[in-house]
Amino acid sequence: MSGRAAPFYCPYCGDEDLRPHETGHGAWECASCNRAFQLKFLGLLTRGLQRNDAEGDGI
Repeated sequence: MSGRAAPFYCPYCGDEDLRPHETGHGAWECASCNRAFQLKFLGLLTRGLQRNDAEGDGI
């Protein structure tokens, strides 16, 4: 698996014509609206990983 995930569409105009931007990891450019943006993974949320031991395997 690659360490890089590609966005499916531009968050500004919704177009799918995206290319990696030259500034580095996580940076993308949209050829349709001529904007550059950066995606960043912040981490996992702990509230989504609560365990309920009363019902067995439930996470």
